[in-house]
Amino acid sequence: MDRRKFRAAVLVLLGALLGAVGCRQDMHDQPKYKPFRASAFFADGRGSRPLVDGTVARGHLNDDTLFYTGKVGNDFAAEFPFAVTADVVRRGQQRFDVFCSPCHDRTGAGGGMIVQRGYRRPPSFHSDRLRQQRVGYFVDVMTNGFGTMPNYAQQVPPADRWAIAAYIRALQFSQHASVTDVPEAERAQLDAPGRPAAAAPASGHHE
Repeated sequence: MDRRKFRAAVLVLLGALLGAVGCRQDMHDQPKYKPFRASAFFADGRGSRPLVDGTVARGHLNDDTLFYTGKVGNDFAAEFPFAVTADVVRRGQQRFDVFCSPCHDRTGAGGGMIVQRGYRRPPSFHSDRLRQQRVGYFVDVMTNGFGTMPNYAQQVPPADRWAIAAYIRALQFSQHASVTDVPEAERAQLDAPGRPAAAAPASGHHE
């Protein structure tokens, strides 16, 4: 390669390097304000601008306090914010088995696999204290956590928290039901061949 070609190649390479350095420096020096940094440009001295009055983040208007918190005022709700159907309870069972049963086990007694491996045992849902709690209490605990239980607000959306609460109520009822709670027209099925003892239909379903 002769000297002229060599010099030209060197100049092209240097130009490319200088251009790259220049672009990188521009990225460092770009005019911007970081969140919560001060600014001399705005009259209030803040770089972050306040939202325009009346602005609502799309998809995040959580104005239904009952649905999102499980409370009415400062009290736990005694009623559900929507009708509890068989589909809701089935959804609650599915979500309960995924997120709750590792600690609470599938009957809600508190002997899940994690507990069997040394984790602190949660209280049984069948204790008098929890049977007497309003349904909003369970939604609040799932939303905010309680004691050693972390919150599940990220993993379980609000509708599923209510569905799980509905299933917890079904579990509680199943462990304290009697034959008289079964519709008369269906009682004959309790003694059908191959079926467990009469007291089992509610709890055996969940084992």
